[in-house]
Amino acid sequence: MWIVRQAESLVRRMARQFPAVLVTGARQSGKTSLLRHLYPRASYLSLDLPAHAEGARTVPEALLADYPEPVIIDEVQYAPSLLRHIKARIDGNRVPGRYFLTGSQVFSLMQGVSESLAGRCGVLNLHTLSRAELLEAGRGIEEPRYIYLGGYPELHVGADPELWFPSYVATYLERDVRNVLRIADLPQFNRFLRACALRTAQVLNYSDLARDTGIAPNTARNWLGLLQASAVVALIEPFFGNRSKRLIKAPKLVMLDTGLAAFLAGFRSARELAASALAGSFWESHVFGEITRQAANRGDPAPVLYWRTASGPEVDLVIERSGATVIAIECKWKEHPDASDSAGLRALEAAEGKRVKEKIIVCRTKTPYRLVDGTWVLSVAEALERVAAR
Repeated sequence: MWIVRQAESLVRRMARQFPAVLVTGARQSGKTSLLRHLYPRASYLSLDLPAHAEGARTVPEALLADYPEPVIIDEVQYAPSLLRHIKARIDGNRVPGRYFLTGSQVFSLMQGVSESLAGRCGVLNLHTLSRAELLEAGRGIEEPRYIYLGGYPELHVGADPELWFPSYVATYLERDVRNVLRIADLPQFNRFLRACALRTAQVLNYSDLARDTGIAPNTARNWLGLLQASAVVALIEPFFGNRSKRLIKAPKLVMLDTGLAAFLAGFRSARELAASALAGSFWESHVFGEITRQAANRGDPAPVLYWRTASGPEVDLVIERSGATVIAIECKWKEHPDASDSAGLRALEAAEGKRVKEKIIVCRTKTPYRLVDGTWVLSVAEALERVAAR
């Protein structure tokens, strides 16, 4: 049974405007399945196969001639030189919807796109399934269970997570890490992955991360850059509003899929995760992930930031909107937050004044309500509706 992806309408809009559409994202996030579902009559060329990748590098024109348009070209990062030939074909005929591309390693891939297909290609970053997509598909899943399991599509169509996650991590290490960074000590990189998972939703300190993994800080930067490029982690940059205040400048590290983070952190059940000291960090990662998925699926470029002063007050997520306004969001792993939980939101409002258009605490409440300081207390679903409306 197909689970409808919220990004489907955006892909169709791009295909009506651009000659090429590129869908990027983590491995196994559903990129190929999405395109083949939307365009079942399109030709299909997978550069994941060594023979096809070699043909794309050595006889690109002959290879492209064998696949009638529209054509889906999978894992195009394995032959980035093919993009130049696609550009030449597009320049000869700007009809939209000719090429549909997928790729997993975003940095190297995006460099090729920016050089070859600028103005000719729509780009979508496809995340793993959101809980909203699962609920809309009639697959009821409790929020703690979703946080533990995550959104990789295979896990929601019958795959055993105890078998799937180890295979995913091993495949990721062997194919992406070894090919890109030539890492010889894979167990050491595995420790690095686990250290990142244990730090989800925390301010990043490269020195601490490197020390705990037994590597140099520059190596930690390079490895984290690869995880970011592969859509495994995200870095939330700090929000700078009132520049007279001294603010924390380091980014915050977030694992984009809480299920992968839970596996790497060693949790073996939703109950174990919910009872742990990391429940609050995973809840914040979940809220960030749902907001990020919704924004990407809508083509919304508004950045998600965080705010923290050197003296202590902080706000988990700050979303910039048009007109220099912001929505401030605090994430709480509880059902009934009170005024003490909105202290950071009030501090940001005091610093930024009317720029703060809305203050929200996202928690596990069953019923929305409002605190005396005007802060809304909402569930994730209710917060997503409010963010989308702004």
